[in-house]
Amino acid sequence: MTRRLARSIVAGFIVVLLLLGCCLGASNSTIAPSGVPQAPDEARLKEILKDFEQYAEKGMNDWKVPGMAVAIVRGNETIYLKPFGVKKVNSSDPVTPNTIFQIGSTSKAFTAALVAMQVDAGKVKWDDRVIDHLSDFKMYDPWVTGEFTVTDLMAQRSGLPGYSGGDLVTLGYDRDYLRHSLRYTKPETSFRSAYAYQNTLFLTTAELVENLTNKSWEENIQKKIFQPLGMSNSSVDMKSFQQAKDVAYLHQIRNGRVTALPMDWKYMDWPYIYGPAGGINSDIIDMTKWLRLQMHNGSFEGKQLISENSTIYMHSPKTIISPMASASNVYYCQGWIYQESKPYPIIWHNGGTLGHHTMVAFVPQADIGIVVLSNIDSALPESLAYRFFDQYFGNPAKDYSAKALVQTKEAEEQANASIPKQPTSPDPALPLERYVGNYSDQTYGRINISQENGSLVATAGPRNVKILLTPWDRDIFRTSEPELSDQKGFARFQIGPDGLADNLEMIGGVFTSKVTFEKGT
Repeated sequence: MTRRLARSIVAGFIVVLLLLGCCLGASNSTIAPSGVPQAPDEARLKEILKDFEQYAEKGMNDWKVPGMAVAIVRGNETIYLKPFGVKKVNSSDPVTPNTIFQIGSTSKAFTAALVAMQVDAGKVKWDDRVIDHLSDFKMYDPWVTGEFTVTDLMAQRSGLPGYSGGDLVTLGYDRDYLRHSLRYTKPETSFRSAYAYQNTLFLTTAELVENLTNKSWEENIQKKIFQPLGMSNSSVDMKSFQQAKDVAYLHQIRNGRVTALPMDWKYMDWPYIYGPAGGINSDIIDMTKWLRLQMHNGSFEGKQLISENSTIYMHSPKTIISPMASASNVYYCQGWIYQESKPYPIIWHNGGTLGHHTMVAFVPQADIGIVVLSNIDSALPESLAYRFFDQYFGNPAKDYSAKALVQTKEAEEQANASIPKQPTSPDPALPLERYVGNYSDQTYGRINISQENGSLVATAGPRNVKILLTPWDRDIFRTSEPELSDQKGFARFQIGPDGLADNLEMIGGVFTSKVTFEKGT
């Protein structure tokens, strides 16, 4: 998996931070005597929504987004709800208010809510040590293991490398294996010293909830969140997504073209293995109910599902994300992101799978929020949210979408420019049989190198992912897995004294960071 795909469960997040400070200019909205900005009147709101809709349609064209659904909630009222485009590129089947999308990492807030409910029930405290509830929990450093708290699980400050473990999901390893792999993952920074995005720790979070409730994460989501909120069109499994009658297809850009992925795509299960971190399916109507719960501090239609204290705790800063040079401070909370802004802070989280992208954002002090669901990975959902907030609060309008598009293209060009150039006269590879054999790594298990039709092929993981190795320069090969993406990586063999390969380095493509496999059985 490319680094871009590895980040897909929070796709677009880095781009969005580059765009900001959003909403930081002086507000032109009417100010009440108390100094609190007033909401736009109905005439002005109508103008805002008309402009917003035109901006959304232009953005879809610019980003090549096939389909999208948008809802804006104020108080308990949905003041705007509109489906855009089609469920599948090159079709005429329109997105509807009931079209199912994968919501990616916005699922993390659901998992955090389950923990909050257990805090409210007195079964766990935010500062409890994880080891006191899960005796087999183990990080690479024994001291970190003993100090790791429930809050640390969801605060993105573990010290682990960002996005580590994503390639294990690609290879087909299950949740138990991913949780176990934490003990073998070397930290990149000191514990609690820096922000680094992680999905795997939300699997441990879910395990904690399962231990406390004697119910699976899936059962808890259904009974404690979906049912009380009336989210009857939402689900947490791959089969429900694949068999839904009204569903948005996943799309990727392959060879410059927007391509719909088949429902039986080999990697369709990726977000569901990572379920507590990104595996919920929902539609725009159901997501407005979830938004209302968050906007109203855990209350929904007169019922307090989560205490106000616990909800505020989930929305409160825990780990600073943005660099000091950023126009506004951005913090990770507990499955949410807190961003300083004018006139009020914005609470938000985005999410992406391998073909959908979502943004959920709200401003508690103004009782206003927005949800954007889309069926391709782009920064448009975030751009729309910030554009709307600027307009609503009378801030100077900024073209976030255009800026993100330029920055995305620049980043892609820089990434392409950083790829090593093949020598003009590369050395030929050794006879291929010298590279053949089984190699292994403590975390990634066994990888088999074999010959198929005159080429080297690597087979890895429980999914038996096939990676084609194409000669590049002597013992270096270019790697590709066309079913996953059109991005490629590298394989480098080290040759021993006997003239045979004795270890193998894999980086890029399927592998997000360098992995060294040693020759063995």
